[in-house]
Amino acid sequence: MTDLDEAVETAPDTDALDGRARSALDLLIWDAPNIDMTLSTVIGARPTAASRPRFDAIAAWFVEAAGDPGAPDAPEVEACVFANIPPVVGSLQRWVEALRGFGFAVFARPKQQPDDDIDQAMLDHIDVRRHSHRLRRLVVFSGDGRNFAEPLEELARTGTQVTVVAFSEVAGYAIGSDLLEFIDIEDVPGAFAVPLDRVRLDALPPEGAWLRPTRSLRDFVSSYVRRNG
Repeated sequence: MTDLDEAVETAPDTDALDGRARSALDLLIWDAPNIDMTLSTVIGARPTAASRPRFDAIAAWFVEAAGDPGAPDAPEVEACVFANIPPVVGSLQRWVEALRGFGFAVFARPKQQPDDDIDQAMLDHIDVRRHSHRLRRLVVFSGDGRNFAEPLEELARTGTQVTVVAFSEVAGYAIGSDLLEFIDIEDVPGAFAVPLDRVRLDALPPEGAWLRPTRSLRDFVSSYVRRNG
């Protein structure tokens, strides 16, 4: 171990190169494509204005958990939404401006191909903040375990409190992790104006519940016959 490595280990809240203390930071990352897709999956329909998350309530919940802003050890707070923007923008312009008005930074990238994604941009920003600040708490809204499970667990091992917020139906990577805290997005106070049309397997009533089909049986068989002759 070099002298520089030892300095970083013993003083993780100090910049090893110039001795300046790094500010503590609570960071929120919102994976817009994943949350939109998984919301459609759990309610079995295209989301409407009433069934979409309320970013004002989410901002209030996140900032409240950061503690008293006047406390000597109060962290800075930053919330970032990452979005793919399709060629036809539609109402997304108003959505982006609303987010900015709620205090969220927005990283917007044109969606030029069907498989275009922004996961690496999110991971890169987390890494930037991990080096520019003392990352005290990281809250990631995403059910994408393929890309996030390993780097988030690695970050948790360094002492950052890492919380994944997503739908329990699609976030097995966080629910099953010993290092990550998991919160169902519907458990965030005020996150939705009305309860979502879903039955959570992690919160079934004692008497059980019927889970209605999300597609007509005849419609499914018709499409199956068309595909398979």
